[in-house]
Amino acid sequence: MSDSEALIRIEHLYKIFGSRPQTKLSLVKQGISKQELLEEHHHVLGLSDINLEIPKGSLQVVMGLSGSGKSTLIRHINRLIEPTAGEIWVGSGDVLKMEKVQLREFRRHRTAMVFQRFALLPHRTVLENVSYGLNIQGIAKDEAYKRAERWIERVGLAGYEQHFPAKLSGGMQQRVGLARALATDADILLMDEAFSALDPLIRTDMQNILLDLQEELHRTIVFITHDLDEALKLGDQIAILRDGGMVQQGTAQQIVMKPADDYIMDFVRDINRARVLRIRGVMAREGLPENADGAIPEHISLEDALPRLASAGHEAVPVQNKQGQVVGSITVEAVIQAMIRPDHDNRN
Repeated sequence: MSDSEALIRIEHLYKIFGSRPQTKLSLVKQGISKQELLEEHHHVLGLSDINLEIPKGSLQVVMGLSGSGKSTLIRHINRLIEPTAGEIWVGSGDVLKMEKVQLREFRRHRTAMVFQRFALLPHRTVLENVSYGLNIQGIAKDEAYKRAERWIERVGLAGYEQHFPAKLSGGMQQRVGLARALATDADILLMDEAFSALDPLIRTDMQNILLDLQEELHRTIVFITHDLDEALKLGDQIAILRDGGMVQQGTAQQIVMKPADDYIMDFVRDINRARVLRIRGVMAREGLPENADGAIPEHISLEDALPRLASAGHEAVPVQNKQGQVVGSITVEAVIQAMIRPDHDNRN
């Protein structure tokens, strides 16, 4: 499987909460609203026809307001919640057909979760918390501690191994939770509003830690949030849910520049586009310059690029990828145009 292939595939996923969900499935497929389903049939629509492919090694953000279905969705991936209908594949494995023992091993070795409220064991030290998943996997205690110590250092908590959670700040506790998830070496990391309970500055710090680790580790991460700024900062791809359905899916560039409807438009209206948009999303890809003289990296923001473009005046500046190859060109005019707020004519 190449890095561009989907590691996780979710197909036509439905979840209805209530006493007789299967009998209400046809109503949902016919388009009954979440409110109507609740008021007239006393069932709650959790998810409606969700289709999502998550490439191996990517960071997929699922975003939505309270009640949108985002936490319900992430809990289907490791089958903490059973669907009403649909398919969930991880690699070539059908998660919904896994027997009890197979599912337990899948949860122990393939997936790890990081929770909003940390979910640390209060009677265990930092070292014991981080090594807990390894203990469950059957790793010998000395080896588990050795691996745990390495991850404790990686998240910046060296020296706190023998502290108990109650003695740590919220940000430090969440670092413990992240280290615990990473220590199991699971290739899928499920993060359910992992940073939402943190103060803004600590939250930003945790976001940066996650991005730095992901740059090196290339885990497949599903990250749940209700915060658009966080989604745009972290996500390789972003899926936005509303009332159990998917409203739009795409890159940060696509969502900010071409919102699918008024609901998404309201989300992105006040976003600082210069900080969110990257050069690779607005550069010209035809008529490439013959050399890379004065080239700027494709991954930098428009805000960071503007000072470097100013000296070029109206001339097109080459854009290069991480391998140093020229992949496009950009002008000051193109950057300024991209920074203009979208309107109804700018949609897909």
